[in-house]
Amino acid sequence: MRFKPFVYCEKLSIKNQTEILQKVKTKFLVLFLIAAVSASFLALSYSYRSNNSKSAGDTLAGDTLIVEGEKHFKNMRMLTNGGENAEAYFSFDGSKIIFQSTRDQYECDQIFTMNTDGSDLKLVSTGKGRTTCSYFYPDGKSILFASTHQASDVCPQKPDFSKGYTWALYADYEIYKANVDGSNPVKLTDIKGYDAEATISPKGDKIIFTSTRNGDIDLYSMNLDGSDVKQLTDIAGYDGGAYYSYDGSMIVFRASRFDDPAKLREYQDLLAEGLIRPGMLEIYVMNADGSNIRQVTNNGAANFGPYFFPDGKRIIYCSNQGDPKGRNFDLYMINVDGTGNERVTYADTFDGFPMFSLHDGGKKFVFCSNRFNAKQGETNVFICDWVE
Repeated sequence: MRFKPFVYCEKLSIKNQTEILQKVKTKFLVLFLIAAVSASFLALSYSYRSNNSKSAGDTLAGDTLIVEGEKHFKNMRMLTNGGENAEAYFSFDGSKIIFQSTRDQYECDQIFTMNTDGSDLKLVSTGKGRTTCSYFYPDGKSILFASTHQASDVCPQKPDFSKGYTWALYADYEIYKANVDGSNPVKLTDIKGYDAEATISPKGDKIIFTSTRNGDIDLYSMNLDGSDVKQLTDIAGYDGGAYYSYDGSMIVFRASRFDDPAKLREYQDLLAEGLIRPGMLEIYVMNADGSNIRQVTNNGAANFGPYFFPDGKRIIYCSNQGDPKGRNFDLYMINVDGTGNERVTYADTFDGFPMFSLHDGGKKFVFCSNRFNAKQGETNVFICDWVE
């Protein structure tokens, strides 16, 4: 409502009118000074935020965690702040996230859960050995993860990189099912070799995982209780990091293939030492039974962490194709037939491990990134709305 001082003053004496007008002028002066100070503070705050943001990449004014060009993101939040946090995945009902983290007193990755707002953080692995690749069961009452804790309480030795950058395939990794609070872990695999990288079909009927049980690195499926194990791939090379489509009919994964016999021997020699060099991995898809394998990417880069869009027609994945000799990994989206490759993230650092929410058709999106980390090497979990 518009303020009308002179209308009010018409019913008063001249003296009273003069006193009231003086009070009104004083109030207006105070309000003017408050507004001026507020405007100056906001201008300084915006200037500081803009300058501070530019140190980590030009950010959009509406959301300071989103880098310019990231048109598919909205309402982004950083859920962790410190440590090395990776492979964050939604529960089937979208209420929680499970992820692996090296933090606090833990010298190597352990499994944690939290709410999707970052609250209620809980350790759900044993705190012993090393863990990786966790996932929720469809009912939300159980979790899935790989761990070395039964072989040793301490972290397994890291690769020394004397043969270049390599990943270790620890033979002591077995896949476990546990209650959602981490209690009562039960082995689902118990065989010599590396068993890890397990995820569950959105249909809620199958687990897919990576294993070296046959002397190569291949994909296998099994029931939710570990029964009915079936080998799905059998081509020489690494097959891993697999996920089912939303309808459970297809599988997407990363793989290495070798036309050069010398490269194949190098791969096999490293594998004999429990190592793999991930410099060149392409994205592949196949039917859920392992048939009709076809290559999706063909860029000669390190491509990994693929995940289906809810429509089953597209894939989002992590790649250093824009920086083939560097560590600047970004997220890209591509059609399952290999067409329409589009860059999604633009931070000058690592962005990876993408996943869409399951319960609402992919309205929420979670990924892990080095953007805006307090210390170099830290990786944090981010959540946002996905915008088509």
